[in-house]
Amino acid sequence: MGKQRGFSLYDIEEFLKEAGCKRVSESAVISLEKELEDTVKELVRDAEVYANYAGRRKLIKRSDIELATSSYGKHETP
Repeated sequence: MGKQRGFSLYDIEEFLKEAGCKRVSESAVISLEKELEDTVKELVRDAEVYANYAGRRKLIKRSDIELATSSYGKHETP
């Protein structure tokens, strides 16, 4: 069995086309899929930190996700 995908390659391709791309290679779609998975994993880790800080060990709320997305990339150095 192959890797279970978190995002549909078709949906990613359609997203890129809606964003203005006329043609999209398969390697571009797969590359974006990997980037999306990495980004989501990082955001979830950050949201877990916020939830834990709020005393919630098993529940991530919308506000945790919003905090994680608002601070995403700000702790990285260029």
